Amino acid sequence: MTDMIAVAYPSETIAEQALTELRALHTEHTVHVADAVLLTRDHNGEVKIPGKPHPAASGALGGAVWGGLIGLLLLQPLLGAAIGAAAGGAVGATAEDDERTQFIKNLGQRLAPGHAAVIAVIHDATADKALPRIARFGGEVLHTSLNQADEDEIRSALHAQQAATVG
Repeated sequence: MTDMIAVAYPSETIAEQALTELRALHTEHTVHVADAVLLTRDHNGEVKIPGKPHPAASGALGGAVWGGLIGLLLLQPLLGAAIGAAAGGAVGATAEDDERTQFIKNLGQRLAPGHAAVIAVIHDATADKALPRIARFGGEVLHTSLNQADEDEIRSALHAQQAATVG
C-alpha cells in the first residue's frame, strides 16, 4: 500500500529530527519511504524546500513517485513510474508551477511562520514499530491519503505526545 502523509512541526529542527528518524526506519526496513522532503516556512512567510535538487531531477523523482501512485490505481505501478519519471523530468526542467509544486505550496501556506513539515510517500509500514518512534516528535497531520482508521491512529499518537509534552 502506498500512502502520502504530511506532518507539521513547531520548528525546522524538530521536523529535521522526525525526517532523520523516518529515514532510519527506512534503513531498518520498518518503513519503505519512496520519497520524503522537508518543507519550511520562514518567519517572513516564505515557503522553502531546503536542499531542493535541480528542477529536472526533482521533476523526474516526483514524476516517478506520482506516476507510480497513478500506476497503482491502474494496477501497473512500474509502467506508471517509468512514464511519470520521463514526463516529470521533462516537465520539471521547464515548468515550476505544476500540480505537485502547487500542492506543496498550499501545504506550506498552512504552516505557521517558523514551522516546518515532513511530507513523505510511504509503502508498507510496520505501524506498531514505526508510529511510537515518529510520534515522540509530536506534530499535526496536515494531509494524508491513509484510510480513516490509520489516520485516526496517527493523529491520536501525535496528539498524545503533544499532551505529554505540554502537561
